[in-house]
Amino acid sequence: MNIWDFFVWLFWFYVIVSCIWIFITVFVDIFRDPSLSGWAKALWVLFLVFLPFLAAFIYLIARGKSMAQRNMERAQSMNAQQAEYIRTVAGGQQSAAAEIESAKRLLDSGAINAAEYEALKSKALQSA
Repeated sequence: MNIWDFFVWLFWFYVIVSCIWIFITVFVDIFRDPSLSGWAKALWVLFLVFLPFLAAFIYLIARGKSMAQRNMERAQSMNAQQAEYIRTVAGGQQSAAAEIESAKRLLDSGAINAAEYEALKSKALQSA
């Protein structure tokens, strides 16, 4: 086996993996698309099973734009959910400056004395 046989084998391996990836992507998109009815999904799946290359190319040409939009909407939704989760988890803690500011307001209003203010201030600075 020479180096060219290896490159030919590598090329065909890449082509096969790419085709499988495309078929799986199209198959998953068919079932994630809420605008397709059950019958349309069944027909696309049958088309993919019996004529996989033709069906995948037609699907990508006919529905590729909406496929990209659905993927983008799904990614934006996941990012929004992640950001909301991070806000809820991190929202319980204030920044050190905010804690010192609220302690200063308490000191100015007379609710705490200077020693308590210094304790709150040092605690806030240690947690930062």
